[in-house]
Amino acid sequence: MEIVFTECVAVMDESSVGAVRRSAQSAAQRLDFSESQSGELALLATEASRNVLLHGGGGQVVLTGRRNHDQAAAHILAMDKGPGITDVAQAMGDGFSTTGTMGGGLGAMKRMAGLHEIFTGRGGTIVLLQVGRTASQGPLEVAGLAVPYPGEQLCGDAWEYACSPDRTLTLVVDGLGHGWEAAEAAQEAVAVFRKRQQSHPGEIIGYIHDGLRKTRGAVAAVAEIFPREGRMVYAGVGNISAVVLSHDKSRSLVSHNGTLGVAAPRIQEFKSEWPMDGVLVVHSDGLQSRWDLSSTSYPGLLARHPALIGGALLRDFRRHRDDASVVVVKAA
Repeated sequence: MEIVFTECVAVMDESSVGAVRRSAQSAAQRLDFSESQSGELALLATEASRNVLLHGGGGQVVLTGRRNHDQAAAHILAMDKGPGITDVAQAMGDGFSTTGTMGGGLGAMKRMAGLHEIFTGRGGTIVLLQVGRTASQGPLEVAGLAVPYPGEQLCGDAWEYACSPDRTLTLVVDGLGHGWEAAEAAQEAVAVFRKRQQSHPGEIIGYIHDGLRKTRGAVAAVAEIFPREGRMVYAGVGNISAVVLSHDKSRSLVSHNGTLGVAAPRIQEFKSEWPMDGVLVVHSDGLQSRWDLSSTSYPGLLARHPALIGGALLRDFRRHRDDASVVVVKAA
């Protein structure tokens, strides 16, 4: 059985650090982590959230988890809008501190985590940590986030992917409204995607349309990338935004109007080139449609792990009045 989940915790005071730790402990149970992995995840989540509070003046921590058969991994994305880290190499050294603590944080986290990446600048700091591992994604790496409307427990947005050495397929879906009915529609779309992932994007969208007739409906987009052939296929219906970034340029992809499961939409595939340095960003309307990740605003970000890119978009361009989801695909 496949398990996929996302939890977002606002970090505003010391009690928030405890909330993040409890979320990490719950995530470890859901992923059936070993005792040592559970301890590592809880400790990393605690240290990361405390750094967000002490160094960034507050922010948020997003915990994501995925279990597929006998492999499982959890990711911690700790984000703040503080002054940033002036010298990352120095901050990684044991004993370094700017807040009077023992200074074991970043260096210790790097040694403990299976994956550790930092993006920092004037807009704040984002730290990515991983415990456990999942199957290799192939030449392209995929990362996604889906967080609920503030105050809701269930998320009406969802995402999924399927990877092989020759093909990467992604889905972003936004159930109408928010709450459990939106979540029901989104999860049904994910179930159809998993069942039909050998089909082409336009066909998958058609299957989702049929599968959502018993729900309140959703908007969705499917992207198919063949990195070795340098091409991609895209099909979308409704208010889903998709952009391919390359060489500091961007190309928007077209989604037709409609609501899957409600109004019979026009489903059309669009074929285009996939550049070697391409970065695909697909997101729901929970993020602003106008955003800029250019080198002048976010120097070096597009060369980093896709989770850091998605985190920057969620942190800086979220609307905060709806569910929000974003998927980023780029060369591994």
